[in-house]
Amino acid sequence: MSTRSGSPIGRIIALVADVVAAIIIVWILMYLLDANRSNDLVQWVHDAAAWLAGWSRDLFTFDKEWARVVCGYGLAAVVYLAIGHAAAGRISR
Repeated sequence: MSTRSGSPIGRIIALVADVVAAIIIVWILMYLLDANRSNDLVQWVHDAAAWLAGWSRDLFTFDKEWARVVCGYGLAAVVYLAIGHAAAGRISR
């Protein structure tokens, strides 16, 4: 059963997981595209993503900084999506 046809709480959990992952993914893209870090929006996205991915940010020790950012933050986004959608599916049953 899809979370879209499930309970409202399940849909909210899935939506929160999607928003959290989107913030992290936007930061990864901003980093890779060398966004201006003195811009307020870029700084807000960076701060939010750093807080959300605090547990996985420095998990990997690749030589290239871009690889550490993509893997560390990317892992957090994938975990939030997987756990959020699994929980939403379980609640929606």
